[in-house]
Amino acid sequence: MSSAPHPLLLPDGEPAGRAWTLDPATRHLNHGSFGGVPRIAQQEQQRLRAEMERAPVVWFPALPRRVAAARREVAEFLRVEARDLALVPNASAGASVVYHSLPARPGGEILVTDHGYGAVTMGAERLARRWGGSVRTARVPLDASAELATAAVLAEITDRTALIVLDHITSATARWMPVEQIGTAARAAGIPLLIDGAHVPGLAEDPLAGLEFDVWVGNLHKFGCAPRGACALVVRSDRRDLLYPLIDSWGAEAPFPERFDTQGTIDVTGYLAAPTSLDFIEDTWGWKTARSYMGELADYAEQIISAAFTELTGECSTVDVGMPVNALRLVRLPDGLATTRLDADALRDRVAAELGVEAAFTSLGGIGYFRLSTHVYNTAADYEYFAERCVPTLTDWARETRRPA
Repeated sequence: MSSAPHPLLLPDGEPAGRAWTLDPATRHLNHGSFGGVPRIAQQEQQRLRAEMERAPVVWFPALPRRVAAARREVAEFLRVEARDLALVPNASAGASVVYHSLPARPGGEILVTDHGYGAVTMGAERLARRWGGSVRTARVPLDASAELATAAVLAEITDRTALIVLDHITSATARWMPVEQIGTAARAAGIPLLIDGAHVPGLAEDPLAGLEFDVWVGNLHKFGCAPRGACALVVRSDRRDLLYPLIDSWGAEAPFPERFDTQGTIDVTGYLAAPTSLDFIEDTWGWKTARSYMGELADYAEQIISAAFTELTGECSTVDVGMPVNALRLVRLPDGLATTRLDADALRDRVAAELGVEAAFTSLGGIGYFRLSTHVYNTAADYEYFAERCVPTLTDWARETRRPA
């Protein structure tokens, strides 16, 4: 079994968590859903908002220049060209930009997987209806290797495939997808590829290196810890000329990506403060150290929580994920819990209210999972608490669901 990593500390020797404003009375084990913004980035965003309110007539005309500067810093972090990157509110908004900008393909098919993020898949379904086409779903086994996952997706391509939508890291099932192999095949076939990389920024050193794709979107407010409402949209094809913001503004006639820098009176202080969060992690621990810690802690957490469930249920709770993620893991729940998305959301709310833990629960194929995620402010004690205090209660709740009425 992996040993518990030593907690990360701030330069003054205080626990890393002191740099966040998270409620100390709650265990925060679900950074992957909504992130967590360091205090220093919150303060920077508040400073920017105060500046906006002091002189809005000065603030808004100057925004394109400031957004462009933030965009350049984000591009450096992701190791891409600034001319290829626009800022949008979140990954779903980035996907919507693609859906609203692609030329109509009457009768066309959009290829997704059964691991896709619900909101992004819903957007694909709306686009397919507008085209008079359909969505085709590739079934990828949870334990599929890169080769098997690639084969499962490519097997669903037809002569009507007009767009492929693929997760880089799947949200519900905490696995990487083989975007390199599928991207190469899509480019060879001339099929546009949209990669949903919502969880990726911060979890990979050079996440877009060598990838073939048309559009990639990645949230900065998840593992990058930026203020919420900050996402990178990266384009690597001539389709950049087709992409426009969801809201028409005075920048509409500018080229990509400058036309995304002007969005009327939208509060874009999240964009402007994003580099503060990215720099804070780098300057305090270094992103390489942060990623290593998150992975070691996830190894430990997955093992002790799986073991705790197995001991109580007599059933193996370890999950074979074909391409596991360093900071996101799955543990199988006892039968009867989180068997649907709605049940998983209800369990999340109940655990928060009754057990004082912010956690994520997901489902795939009628099986419920605890999706744990880690960040630098988490410690082994957080997951030991879940194993010791929450696992027995969840096991009892599962038994209650199976009792005859």
